[in-house]
Amino acid sequence: MLKPITAGLVSCSLLTACGGGEEQQKEEERVTAIQQCDGILSPEAAKALPTVLRTERFRNMATGGVGRAVEELTSDYANGKRWSTHSYMCRVRAESGRAALDIDFGLYDPSDLIGEGRVINMYPYEGMGREAHAGFKRAYLFLECVSPRLKGSEEVPVRIRGRVDLDKPWPPDTVATREANLTVLHSVARAIVKELGCENNAGLPEEPVLKAK
Repeated sequence: MLKPITAGLVSCSLLTACGGGEEQQKEEERVTAIQQCDGILSPEAAKALPTVLRTERFRNMATGGVGRAVEELTSDYANGKRWSTHSYMCRVRAESGRAALDIDFGLYDPSDLIGEGRVINMYPYEGMGREAHAGFKRAYLFLECVSPRLKGSEEVPVRIRGRVDLDKPWPPDTVATREANLTVLHSVARAIVKELGCENNAGLPEEPVLKAK
């Protein structure tokens, strides 16, 4: 006859119980960088995520996705809005739950453009859309889209603003952090403009241009 403690170990081994189910569930919630934002991130963006969130492991977060973002932008433009904002279409959270990165899109007014002047903790970049700016807390892309899907955009292009926003604790204010934020935003923005059918992908090259002005 097995002693009670030995019998208990055998039972756990056979049934994969004794807390194993909970550990397995936690393991399933641990996802890699390339799986974030519904799997639309480029390899470069996936490599950039650990730089800003300082982790290799992430939590699986529900997002609005590209489809919802495109519907919102299309509706905003059709309704004649000059400016709009929406809840994040993508959220990436570190497995620890402390650090998070949000990405959202909306329409912008020309007065929102930052221009060449340096905003505190933000730096202008060239070669991507109308304007590109990045800092260690956030990044912006200002784009102009002309698409057959967007009636009237041939005369008045759709002005799209994309933003990356980080929660505390913020990463260090370094060139690597700024470029990582912009790389992630570029990847998601490319998915948006391709879905919208923007001519020339709204000025976004296939690879991010990380050339500060």
